[in-house]
Amino acid sequence: MLVFRSVLTKALAARTLTPQVCSSFATGPRQWDGTFYEFRTYYLKPSKMNEFLENFKKNVHLRTAHSELVGYWSVEFGGRMNKVFHIWKYDNHTHRTEVRKALAKDKEWQEQFLIPNLALIDKQESEITYLVPWCKLEKPPKEGVYELVTFQMKPGGPALWGDAFKRAVMAHVNLGYSKLVGVFHTEYGALNRVHALWWNENADSRAAGRHQSHEDPRVVAAVRESVNYLVSQQNMLLIPTSFSPLK
Repeated sequence: MLVFRSVLTKALAARTLTPQVCSSFATGPRQWDGTFYEFRTYYLKPSKMNEFLENFKKNVHLRTAHSELVGYWSVEFGGRMNKVFHIWKYDNHTHRTEVRKALAKDKEWQEQFLIPNLALIDKQESEITYLVPWCKLEKPPKEGVYELVTFQMKPGGPALWGDAFKRAVMAHVNLGYSKLVGVFHTEYGALNRVHALWWNENADSRAAGRHQSHEDPRVVAAVRESVNYLVSQQNMLLIPTSFSPLK
């Protein structure tokens, strides 16, 4: 018994003395809260894009009766054409499960939209994401265009690259040429992936702001640090639909 107590005492002491690795980027506080955002991407058949959007516009109230739609966009530039991207908010995983069950039993939703429009969809993708703790979801001041920038970071998680990534993002924010809508860290999907959603008044103002940022020494320094942890990145220019809450 004395030997056991001695071993236990040493173990507790070691735990107390071991420095805790943490990051301002860690998603822990958001995950305790439970709220998450589902990113959905639908690849549509080229001749059916307009038909699909019109059908969803007519029936969007049936879907939003079950859970909150954050935004719905068509993809203008970046990757495959004839693509729509949308974000849905859920209180927790139990909430999403309840919503999916309710939708399966919703005859009006099934018959008026889902079943008739499945044939228009070529492919679907889904990611579960959390907002990072240092960022809240913002609403732009007026209508515009959006840019979703996706960063695939090196394995190791936010404890490795989170602080450097935050400094790079905030360097762009501080220039003021674009409004940061939200920064999301993927929980289910490709791991070590971060999405930054930006709003711009139009594509030309976005281009002018990017040129400005390339000449700003604070942005250049922060980005040079962050890219040490970067594997790849890509972006999409998004046009909000008429029924999108984020315009």
